Amino acid sequence: MKSSLPAKLKSNSPLQKKIDEKIKLLKIVEYELPVVTIVHNLKDATVVYMSPRGLKILGVTLQEVVDMGQDYHSRFFNADDAKDYVPKILGLLERNNDDEVVSFFQQVHHAENNEWKWYLSCTKIFMHDEKGAPFLTITTATQVDAQHHIASKAQRLLKENNFLRANLPVFNSLTNREKEILKLIGLGFSSARMAKKLNISEMTATTHRRNIKKKINAESVYDITRFAQAFDLI
Repeated sequence: MKSSLPAKLKSNSPLQKKIDEKIKLLKIVEYELPVVTIVHNLKDATVVYMSPRGLKILGVTLQEVVDMGQDYHSRFFNADDAKDYVPKILGLLERNNDDEVVSFFQQVHHAENNEWKWYLSCTKIFMHDEKGAPFLTITTATQVDAQHHIASKAQRLLKENNFLRANLPVFNSLTNREKEILKLIGLGFSSARMAKKLNISEMTATTHRRNIKKKINAESVYDITRFAQAFDLI
């Protein structure tokens, strides 16, 4: 029986033989699994294998995915999501723990209707090289029902994470007093009430409000409250 693995994987090296054996075992159960399964080569961040279910969703063959190299990621996945899950995967590889699994949401571009769909994905180390370093990862991905509340939550969490990441340098530039006042503004304190609580003059409280608003580029109390919430001040 002819193998469906890409020709570029074929080699007599012990490492390639081990890869072939791992993929062979995976293929035995792939049709029984209600998920898309993807195996990545960590040396060049390319796809080694994808289950037929996943290939059908993307509208490509396995050889086409392999030949895409790293372009595969930008073609089928939303780059904004990667800002959230790539650090998780890098941390997994650094810890090199075979039992650890990281999970994350990501958007996948479907070929059939040319739309983005939300998926819940889980990744773990699948194989090591001769030196014991992570060599392959395996990821399973399950589509989230568009009508399910999790899909909308995933979108909201992604936006919140991106907002937090973009504004972290600004938050770190605030003094402890400014963070304290930022919290009170988010809680709805007026300058007079804030001054009384902090035992400062109302003019000082007003000055702090003005400086904070400028620093975080806020145009309204809503913007200030959103900023405070993003950094768990309220």
